[in-house]
Amino acid sequence: MGSNKGFMVVIFLMGIMVFITLTTHGWDFYQQTMALRSTKRQRLRKDLLRKYCKGVSQSLDDLKDTNLTNFIVDDKHGIIYCYIPKVACTNWKRMLIALNYSEPYPDPLVFEHNWVHHSERFQYLNDFPKAERKAKLNHYTKFLFVRDPFVRLISAYRDKMQNYDQYFYEGYVRVILQFYKKETNLTYNHEVAKKRGLQPSFYNFIQYILDPRTERKAPFEPHWRQMFRLCHPCLVEYDFVGHQETLQEDAQELLRILNLEDDIKFPPSYENMTSVDSVTEWFQSVPLEDRRKLFKLYEKDFQLFGYRRPSELLDD
Repeated sequence: MGSNKGFMVVIFLMGIMVFITLTTHGWDFYQQTMALRSTKRQRLRKDLLRKYCKGVSQSLDDLKDTNLTNFIVDDKHGIIYCYIPKVACTNWKRMLIALNYSEPYPDPLVFEHNWVHHSERFQYLNDFPKAERKAKLNHYTKFLFVRDPFVRLISAYRDKMQNYDQYFYEGYVRVILQFYKKETNLTYNHEVAKKRGLQPSFYNFIQYILDPRTERKAPFEPHWRQMFRLCHPCLVEYDFVGHQETLQEDAQELLRILNLEDDIKFPPSYENMTSVDSVTEWFQSVPLEDRRKLFKLYEKDFQLFGYRRPSELLDD
């Protein structure tokens, strides 16, 4: 009886070892598959940039310092991150702040949303002399994250036109309400405006973007400025191009490239992000001609970053 029990225990333990071995091999195989898929994806994304940037005669030296305000430099880890508003930039800024602490790095989510967007938290490429900029661009790992241009516009509208603060109310919402909704006697206080339920429609927001006077007055606000104008992908040779649509997978791969995957984790995305499927619904209020004009305005973003032309919005 005792020998049977011993035999059963041995069989049980062997079963556990086989299970652990298979599980470990399965996980390793999964990780290898994901890494290969990510490498292929990166190659395709960078090939696309080379294709559409071919023949560009401009160089980085031609840009003004104001064109480099979105390039965050991390000397400690040899990183340059070009951030694009409405493309996970809050969490990437949290990551860069956390990485500048001593190990073990703090959880990036301990840093509050508004706090991380204060510009003095970071060093920027235009803080350095031109020779130093070139050296950093040549030797540091450069990355950016992009998003479907129309989905990004919807996100910008929801964030800055519906949930506006005093800055966006005074500089943009109030102007749009006056010009395109023909509102008069508007308050100057955003809290009062919110209580009154004042907000532009999505179409009002698109009208503002399409109005030639908007761009003549000043460059587009970064939350709806074209992504290529913020990060200059034809002038900067990026080592990694991430997409919001594959955010977690891309973030993991980038951390692996930076040899940081075991030291820090990219925060999970809990937000209810606008899906591409809901874009048609959002654009129902926008006339066909204006949709086409808007696509023309953001066409370069669609091409450079590999987003499909939304034919369901643009064709009769």
